[in-house]
Amino acid sequence: MHRLHQLFAVATLASLLLIGGTNQTIPVAQADNGESDIPFTLTAYNNIVVSAVLNGTETLNLMLHTAARDVTLTEDAVRKSKSIKFTGANKVKSWGGEVDSRFSKGNQIQIGDLQRNNIDIWEDKNSGKDTDGKFGLDFFQNLIVEIDFDHDRIALHEKLPRKVEKYERLKIENQDGQLLVQGSCLIEGKTYTNKFLIHSGYSGGILLDDAFAANAGVGGKIRITDEASLKDSFGNTIKVKKGILPVFVLGSAKLSNVPAGFFAGAIGAQKMSVIGSEILKQFNIIFDIAHNDLYIAPRNV
Repeated sequence: MHRLHQLFAVATLASLLLIGGTNQTIPVAQADNGESDIPFTLTAYNNIVVSAVLNGTETLNLMLHTAARDVTLTEDAVRKSKSIKFTGANKVKSWGGEVDSRFSKGNQIQIGDLQRNNIDIWEDKNSGKDTDGKFGLDFFQNLIVEIDFDHDRIALHEKLPRKVEKYERLKIENQDGQLLVQGSCLIEGKTYTNKFLIHSGYSGGILLDDAFAANAGVGGKIRITDEASLKDSFGNTIKVKKGILPVFVLGSAKLSNVPAGFFAGAIGAQKMSVIGSEILKQFNIIFDIAHNDLYIAPRNV
């Protein structure tokens, strides 16, 4: 099994998005000042979607997935593509099961001013609604990545912008490309602190890992609003309960009535807690991955 494809998989409200792969170092075409702006659309499903050009000929809608590494395309997008040539397959594991995923080597992808060559593309079944696939922060390599929800843009910087002085700095833990930040859940007067994966591919608020949910007794302490069947990128299904967390704390910011999900009765399936786009979009965010720093500034939303 491809080692980096054994990455954590979590849910969007419509699908669970899994992505992994190699961290490639490739030349980049940049603007003259070393900085670039990439417009994005924040969809009704909280997906951050950008326009991309594949192999100089095909335009795709790709979702930024901050818990991803390689580029993946859906089976439907692959069927429509005339430039993708598959060169092999590998075992890919998610919480829902194990499948073979085809991959294609030697592709070119351009997003905004950035052009990557020799890109590996993996095939999977699902992505965010109305998108052709997804890509991760690795695409931007060593650049500082600003996600500006106020102006629907991804700004790329070679050094920290001055505005960072108005942001709160949080430390992140980089676990082989998985970026985790500390957050706390306030339940019945008690504070439960945990590490949360920063996951823009999950459209909800937070998703709690099994051990944390069991230790905090979440199922009996928060108001349950729904139970849904969700699918991972490869079509495997699992059920998740959804409820309302009274307070979630990120840095000095306290968010009330946060949507929270957990896999009741599936102990071991969810090994990592997640912060999804419902939370992320309430901040403007700057990733300085090289220094393990995350900067957040609450928005007036």
